[in-house]
Amino acid sequence: MAGYGNGVRADEIANAVWVKATASDAYNDCVEIARLPQGEVALRNSRFPQGPALVLTSSELAAFLDGARKGEFDGMVG
Repeated sequence: MAGYGNGVRADEIANAVWVKATASDAYNDCVEIARLPQGEVALRNSRFPQGPALVLTSSELAAFLDGARKGEFDGMVG
């Protein structure tokens, strides 16, 4: 991966525009996502905006979203 690597401080990603799901609660308990210039995406925990970011390729994120849509991770919540 070019650019940023996993674990980079989220607040060090230049010009990142973080998007939060509308389902997040008033305490910012949500994962935020930002598109990076090299085509990757970064994820961060909105409770810790300066914390580490997970950087994924577009295909990695697509695979995760596909699994989420199919309910493959439903057992992870609650």
